Amino acid sequence: MTKDSGRWRTRWRPWAVDAGLVVLTLCPAPLMQQNTDGSARGWWLLAGCEAVVAVALPLRRRVPVTVFLVIVNTLVAAVVWGAADGVRLSSLVFLSLAAALYGVGSHSTSWAGTWTALLGGGAVVAAGLWTNHLTAASPQYRGGSDVLAVVAPMPLAWATGFAARTHRANLAATAQRVEDVLRAQRVREQQAAQQERVRIAREMHDVVAHSLTLLVVRAETLRARGGELPSWSRTQIDGLAVAGRQAGGELRDLLRVLRGPDEAVPPGPVPGLDDLSELLDRSRDAGARVEALIEIPAEGEVLPRLVQLAVYRIVQESLTNARRHAPGAPVRVTVTADAGQLRCEVVNTRPTEPGTAGWGSGLGLVSMRERVDALGGELRAGPTEDGGFQVVAALPVSTESLDAAGV
Repeated sequence: MTKDSGRWRTRWRPWAVDAGLVVLTLCPAPLMQQNTDGSARGWWLLAGCEAVVAVALPLRRRVPVTVFLVIVNTLVAAVVWGAADGVRLSSLVFLSLAAALYGVGSHSTSWAGTWTALLGGGAVVAAGLWTNHLTAASPQYRGGSDVLAVVAPMPLAWATGFAARTHRANLAATAQRVEDVLRAQRVREQQAAQQERVRIAREMHDVVAHSLTLLVVRAETLRARGGELPSWSRTQIDGLAVAGRQAGGELRDLLRVLRGPDEAVPPGPVPGLDDLSELLDRSRDAGARVEALIEIPAEGEVLPRLVQLAVYRIVQESLTNARRHAPGAPVRVTVTADAGQLRCEVVNTRPTEPGTAGWGSGLGLVSMRERVDALGGELRAGPTEDGGFQVVAALPVSTESLDAAGV
C-alpha cells in the first residue's frame, strides 16, 4: 500500500463510518412506518425527524452531548406532536437515540457533560410524557409501558460506548508504555555504544598514540644527530617526523569524535584536492615514483568537501598500498572532472621489489568502497593485465546526485 492510499483511507474512513451509521439508523423506521401509521402526516413527521438526525449524528464525535440533546428533543417533540394529531411514529425511530447515547459514552470525556446528557435526556422524556398525557388525541396515543420498553434499554447504549472508550484508552496507554520501553531500550543501547566507543578510544590512545609518539620522538632524535647520518637519510627522517605528527593530529581528532560530542572539539581542516600536491610530495620523498595529472574544476566552481575528502583518502590509501605491495613500481594518479563527475584513478605497474608480506588487512579497500557508496558513486579496484593494480572511483559532484544519495 502506497503512502497516498494510506493517507486516503485515514482521511475518508470516518466519513464512511458516519454514512454507514446514518443509513443503518434511519432505514429501519421507514420500513416499519407503513405498518404503524401510513398516513401522509405520519410520513412527513418521520421525514422531518430523520432529516434532523441525518445532520446531527455525524457530529457526535466533536459534540456528543449536544447531538444527544438535539436528537432526544426532536424525537420527543415529534412523538408528542404526532400523538396530539392522532399520528403514531414507528418505535424504530428511537434507534438514532441509542446511537447518540452510544456517542456520549464513547466520545464524551467529561463526567459533567455525561451527567448533563443523562439527566437532561431523562428530564426531556419525563416532560414529554407529561405533555403527551395532557394533549393526546385519545387514550390509545398516551405513552405508558411502551415508552418504558423503549427507554429502559437506552443506558446499555451508553455503557457500551463507555466500554469502547475505556478500551481505546487502555490500548493507547499500552502503546505509550511500549513506546516508553522502546525509548528506554534505545537510550540503554546508545549508552552502551557510547561506553564501547570510549573504551575503543582509550585503547587506541594507549596503543596507537603511544606508538606514534615514540616514532616521532625517535625521528627527532635521529634528526638531532643528522651530522652523523648520510645526506639522503635526513630527508627521509624529516618526512617520517612530519608523517608521524600529522597522523597523531588526525588520530586525536578521531578519538575526540569517538569519545562523544561532549568532548569533541572542532577538528582540523578537512583535507581536499588542494592538499593532494603535498600528499604526492611526501610519497615522492619516501621514495615512490609518482606521476600525477590533477585537473580540478574551473575557478569559482566549488566541489563538495565530502567529495574532496573521499578523493584525498582514496589517493592516500592507494599510495600506501602501492608502497606496501608494489615497492619501486611507478604510480600514476589522475584526478579529472567531467560530466558532473569527479574521476579518480590510481594505477601502479608490476612491483620491481618484493612487497611487505603480512601487512594490511584489506580494510583499506573496504573503507574506500564505503566512502564511494555513501556518496552515490562507483568504485572499481583490482589487478591489471601487466601485474599491477588499479583503483578507479567516479563520484558525483552535482547537488541533485548528492541529495539522491542522502548526503
